Order: sequence, then C-alpha cells, then structure tokens
Amino acid sequence: MGILDGKRILVTGVLTDSSIAFHVARIAQLEGATVVLTGFGRLSLVERIAKRLPEPAPVLELDVTDSGQLESLAERVSAHVDGLDGLVHAIAFAPPGALGGNFLSTPWEDVATAVHVSAYSLKSLAVAALPLMAGGGAAGPGAGAAGPGGGSGGSIVGLDFDASRAWPAYDWMGVAKAGLESCARYLARDLGAKGIRVNLVAAGPVRTMAAKSIPGFEQFEQLWSDRAPLGWKISDPEPPARACVALLSDWFPATTGEIVHVDGGAHAMGG
Repeated sequence: MGILDGKRILVTGVLTDSSIAFHVARIAQLEGATVVLTGFGRLSLVERIAKRLPEPAPVLELDVTDSGQLESLAERVSAHVDGLDGLVHAIAFAPPGALGGNFLSTPWEDVATAVHVSAYSLKSLAVAALPLMAGGGAAGPGAGAAGPGGGSGGSIVGLDFDASRAWPAYDWMGVAKAGLESCARYLARDLGAKGIRVNLVAAGPVRTMAAKSIPGFEQFEQLWSDRAPLGWKISDPEPPARACVALLSDWFPATTGEIVHVDGGAHAMGG
C-alpha cells in the first residue's frame, strides 16, 4: 500500500525524464496515485516521455499564460479523473536576457514574462484546479479528509529554488522565485479554509533541460559541492521528487505555507 493510494494527481512541467516533475509523477504512480500530466509546446515529446512512466499517463496541453486553456483545464482533467487530490507546479521560464549577469540591463518585458510564468502561474493554476479540489469532483478512495472549512481539500506543491539570497547568473529568475514563495504563502492563507495545503520544495540544483538554459549553471555544481554537508548529486532529481510526493500525501495534514529545503543542507550553511 502506497502513501498516495487512490489519489488523483496533476503534474505540470514534464518535458524530459531528467526533470524533477517526471520523477514526481513516477514515484507518485509507484505510491498508488493516478497521474495526469500537462505540457506546453512540444506535446509530442511529453507524450513520448509519459510512456516511460510505470503506467502511461494522459497529457493535456497547458500554457499558463493562456486564460482560455486555464479556464478549460478542470473540464479537460475531468475527462480522465473525477477530481484532484494533488497538484504539482513545476513551471518556470525566464527569457535569456533575464539571466546570466544581465540583471541591470534586463528590460521590463523580459522580467514580466519571468514573473508571469514562474510566479503568478502558481495562483493561476491553483484557481484553475480549484473546482476539482474543493468539492467539484467525487471523493476517491484516497481523498483527504475535509479541512476545517469543510472543503474536500488536497495538496498543492510547487518547485522552488532558494530565493533568500542572490545567486550567480540566476538574476530575475531569483526575483521570480521570491515572488513564487510569497504567492505560496498567500495561497496557503486563502485556500486553507477549503482544506487545501500549499507548500514548496526548494531543491538544490539539478541538471535538467531547464537548468542547462541558465548561463553559468555549472557554477552551482561547485557551490553545492562546497556547501552541502550531506553532499549533493546534481544529476539526481529523486530526493526533491520524493519530498514532493510526501507533501502530496496525508502525512503532512497540518503543514501549509512551508518551504521544505531538499538541497543537502546547503541553505543552512554559512559562506
């Protein structure tokens, strides 16, 4: 019996099988969940990747900046599951001009894109999924108990990168992540009455396709090698994926508005 038995989980942001989101979906299935994926742009690639999961998962198109796709999300998800118990936000993007040491010269248009896709989308996605998490779908055998406000509840988990300090090359994506962290706290406030928890997992650097697009990303490898007391494998997305699955489960029923660091302990160490 897995910790997600009977739960219905929507996982966004799967692009390759090296992504944290893919491993969240994989481990969630192994723990008993029914998983639905969303992708943006290269849907045929996401569909191929979905077949590498223990059980092939349906893939829905979702551009989090497209209001029409957001408005239809609940209906489209309902074609595959009768409600949602969990939602994983694994979406981030910044134009090249917003990264790599261009902080002082980045135009607002690039900053706006980074903030919209990487931070505001957490709220957009939560609102789009709300009808399926707050009583819109039938309660499955693994559905969580109602929250204090009577909603059927569930768990929203987002992927974060520690925004408490300025990192090399990360620039406006770091600002967007700070916005994501604040957004998660406000969502935790507003969705708690519906029994919905909102938490983030601040992962150490993982060598994903998204990470490779960050100029100077190789600097993070040495930083974590020097700082993490538990060590850190930049090629291993499983530790943060496991943390996401744990937060999706019923094992954290009174935890919300939290940032769980899964980074080998690097965040707690001095310079």
